[in-house]
Amino acid sequence: MNQSSTVSTGRSTIRLNRIKTYFSKPHNVILLIMGIVLTVTTVAPIVAIVQDTFKIHAGTIDAHLTGQASGYTLVNYIDLFTSRLAMSNLWMPLINTVLLAVGTCVVAIVFGGLFAFLITRTNLSCRKYLSSIFIFPYIMPQWTLAVVWQNLFNSNAVTGTSNGLLAATLGVQMPLWWCKGLFPSLVVLGLHYAPFAYILIGGIFRNMDANLEEAATILDTPKWKTMFKITLPMVKPAILSTILLVFGSSMGSYPVPHYLGLTTLATKYVSLNSKYTGEASILAIIMMIFGVAIMFLNQMSLRSRKNYTTVTGKSGQTSKINLGRAGKYIIAAVLIVITFFTSIFPIVSFAFETFLPNPGDYSFLYTGDADNLTVKWWTTDENITENGMYGQKGILHNETIWHAFRGTILVSVCCSLLAGTIGTMIGYAVSKTRRSRWANYVNAVAFLPYLMPSIAVGVAFFVLFSNRYVNLFNTYTLLIIVGTIKYIPFASRASLNSMLQLSGEIEEAAIIQDIPWSKRMTRIIIPIQKSSIISGYLLPFMTCLRELSLFMLLCVQGFILSTTLDYFDEMGLYAFSSGINLILIVTILICNTLVNKVTGASLDKGIGG
Repeated sequence: MNQSSTVSTGRSTIRLNRIKTYFSKPHNVILLIMGIVLTVTTVAPIVAIVQDTFKIHAGTIDAHLTGQASGYTLVNYIDLFTSRLAMSNLWMPLINTVLLAVGTCVVAIVFGGLFAFLITRTNLSCRKYLSSIFIFPYIMPQWTLAVVWQNLFNSNAVTGTSNGLLAATLGVQMPLWWCKGLFPSLVVLGLHYAPFAYILIGGIFRNMDANLEEAATILDTPKWKTMFKITLPMVKPAILSTILLVFGSSMGSYPVPHYLGLTTLATKYVSLNSKYTGEASILAIIMMIFGVAIMFLNQMSLRSRKNYTTVTGKSGQTSKINLGRAGKYIIAAVLIVITFFTSIFPIVSFAFETFLPNPGDYSFLYTGDADNLTVKWWTTDENITENGMYGQKGILHNETIWHAFRGTILVSVCCSLLAGTIGTMIGYAVSKTRRSRWANYVNAVAFLPYLMPSIAVGVAFFVLFSNRYVNLFNTYTLLIIVGTIKYIPFASRASLNSMLQLSGEIEEAAIIQDIPWSKRMTRIIIPIQKSSIISGYLLPFMTCLRELSLFMLLCVQGFILSTTLDYFDEMGLYAFSSGINLILIVTILICNTLVNKVTGASLDKGIGG
């Protein structure tokens, strides 16, 4: 009996020692805490929105169909999938969303990939300038190019709006399919996300092993065969990564389809939410399913990737393709014109819009009457109901706009600090135990919110935190929580990639000298990998400044600039929305420039910039 008791005590002691040993390592503690926190913050909103699809909402269609004011039912699913409105409420938005996502991927990969090839593999002129300017569309708010498209191509005869620049100056009236709908939406989104393809594909083009193409050249392989059999298969991982990022992001895009008149799952959710609340939640679930499906497809492709080994040729840098004495300048000139309209013209356009008496109407260019330009949208310092001001003060004196600007900066700074710190800790902990299942789980859960469409994530947190038990609607607290969860993947991936390059011997040497973990992080690890870690803080900050889809359901106008811009658009005060666009773009560009100067970090660094 005593022997049995001794054995039991010994086993308990061994378990206790194992637990103490486990928790004596900081990265294990970080993994455990972050795993629990991320599981709750990621799974709980999803559970809440799934529950919302079965819930009866008082005053909505499900309450009318069931004759009940509360409880649970399947009527939301039945009505959405089988009613006479199923085509307009579900199937057409779903088809449009898939076509938009696929088309956006095609445009982004073709344009961004071709640009990356020209910058890295040819003797193109003005490469440094083109490389720097090409990333501007992604830095700027997503809806920027959509508004510019309207200002360029709209006409009174076709779209029923004021004449845009082409109609006013040249009398050119573009057809309706060009001005509104699927085509302009996928082109605009494709141009917005083309920098993804440029950065990912350009990095592979630049660092590709020269032996592969040299071997093909020695074996007298035609150029076209080398391109399709060697070069393109080598950039396949970058293409798949681009599809993963672009497809998920474009699925949940609200601003671009909203401005360009395309009905998608995101825009349909907004229109259904008030009277078809449960059915709108089903649309959000569908968007989430697409995001997760893309992630699994990407994982499957990782297992089947091919490796290439050369058996001839020697190491060396493949010579750049010669575009010809005139070709390198002609192609550069074409690209300069294209990047002017995607990167510089939006800034000029928004500034110009704020001086037009009727924003969006360029007819004065045709008549030559430039005296009608006005500064009232900026300088009016009292509430005026006439002259189209609708009781609003000018932008410089409008407290609603500047309160929203301060709120945007507050949310962006808090999200970047929290997401950057949490992401850095996750990257450090996962790199230390990357072969464990728990580490892989934490890494996957941390990245999952990025793959979910922004509007679906916003919907999930709206459902979770807008009830009688926990009501955080219209608070900065909720915006910071949602932004942090959404942007943790930026920091965690940047941190993980840098930590994996760091030898474990460095920290082991510090442990032998009994240096505490906090000092090891602040004095050794962070200083060595500061550039990647800084990127983990900056990406959330820059993205949060221009976010609309994620926050639009969580607060009202005047809280942050993006929702305030949408409010002024709905009011018809387009000069105000153009002014807010200009403020956002200038703020983002200034912050981006300061970061580049102070830290040397740049999105296009190492490719062609």
